[in-house]
Amino acid sequence: MTFAELILLAVSLCFDTFAVCISSGICLPQIPRLNFAKIVFTFGFIQALFTLAGWIAGRSFLQLISSFDHWIAFLLLLYLGVKMIRESLSSKDSDVCIDLRNTRVLLGSAVATSIDAVAAGVTLAFVGISQAKIFGGVITIGIITILSATIGIKWGRRIGNKIGKRSEMAGGVILILLGLKILADHLDFLY
Repeated sequence: MTFAELILLAVSLCFDTFAVCISSGICLPQIPRLNFAKIVFTFGFIQALFTLAGWIAGRSFLQLISSFDHWIAFLLLLYLGVKMIRESLSSKDSDVCIDLRNTRVLLGSAVATSIDAVAAGVTLAFVGISQAKIFGGVITIGIITILSATIGIKWGRRIGNKIGKRSEMAGGVILILLGLKILADHLDFLY
């Protein structure tokens, strides 16, 4: 996986975080700097940690499934992409204010938006990301998630709820395309 593909993966993983932070930014008053830092770094840390946990789990199974790991990586990314697109098309409106200043709500939201990162970490193991490269990948995913949370909160009032749904759809499409590229690379469709 190239660095550009890793960036695309990181961006697509943080669309859920972006949507939650937009929702929170829309309905919350000004957030003090210390709370703001706690919120964005919590999202970034948990997303990175879950990605690393998925990679560790994937590495432990890699030798058992190496002959069809590309199919698993493709199916995981396809599943995540379709799930994100379906959620973006749902008619459920999120009029409920998510108060990320509350530690319990923050942790619950960060974990809920990072579940997909476990599957992405497993995928990274299946596509052969080495131990030397995974830490750079995890740090990249964490930083992009922090940036996503920052933008979502800061611009929540200006952007509105509609872009949250569109960003989830874009993330889903990116994940599906990454899955197709992994499959094509392994099966040599493009060469």
